[in-house]
Amino acid sequence: MSKLLVKPSGETGKVISVTPESAGWTYVGFDVHKLAAGQSVAAQTGKREICLVFVSGKGKVSAGGVDLGELGGRTSPFDGAPYAVYVPGNGDWQVEATTPLELAVCSAPAVSEGKAVRVITPDEMGQETRGKGTNVRHVTNILPETDPTADSLLVVEVITPGGHTSSYPPHKHDADNLPHESLLEETYYHRLNPAQGYGFQRVYTDDRSLDETMLIEDGVTTLVPKGYHPCAAIHGYDLYYLNVMAGPKRIWKFHNQKEHEWLLGA
Repeated sequence: MSKLLVKPSGETGKVISVTPESAGWTYVGFDVHKLAAGQSVAAQTGKREICLVFVSGKGKVSAGGVDLGELGGRTSPFDGAPYAVYVPGNGDWQVEATTPLELAVCSAPAVSEGKAVRVITPDEMGQETRGKGTNVRHVTNILPETDPTADSLLVVEVITPGGHTSSYPPHKHDADNLPHESLLEETYYHRLNPAQGYGFQRVYTDDRSLDETMLIEDGVTTLVPKGYHPCAAIHGYDLYYLNVMAGPKRIWKFHNQKEHEWLLGA
């Protein structure tokens, strides 16, 4: 199995765990918790900032000593935009599931002090459609670079219809070379509809010193430490992914692979 592919460890509890140490990088952390109604999860943020994303289901949330009430509500990640909660460094959070709950915990280094807890509602999230033809995909910006809430985190959801490509034409963001390109680590948390479907993701560099092609099944996470990272959803199965990015600067500036850049004008 590819070292860039993280499969769920079970059906309940913390089913995905990616830390900077386990990934062999510096910035991005990512967990997924699957809870039954009445179960809860809590943590201190320490030197990291957190974005909680309600992938599906509902839960009662408190953060920074404040009761935020019951949040969430969509029945699946293919059912509209999510609720999310930003929790700054040196804080705490707790979520108690009120229905079966799938909760993603996105993290990156906290830099500044004085940030506030913030609930991000579906109505506040910008949505857009990118691409043409079989490269069309639908994007929900949960915590984009234009939102000053976070220090490091960039969080986005994408739905790619069956038979379409995504993160394509191939692009990369692995060089700290602004204004041309930013250095951002990235995770992809994949879900499929219907769940028995599959897709593919390739992660590779120009010199092919890294070149991995992975089978994407429901519930897996892929790591993108560097290189290009396109996805493909097979016919009949829509592909959802939740992206978490972070690096030394909170800017998403990517470089398209020259061989395939002509597709942008096709």
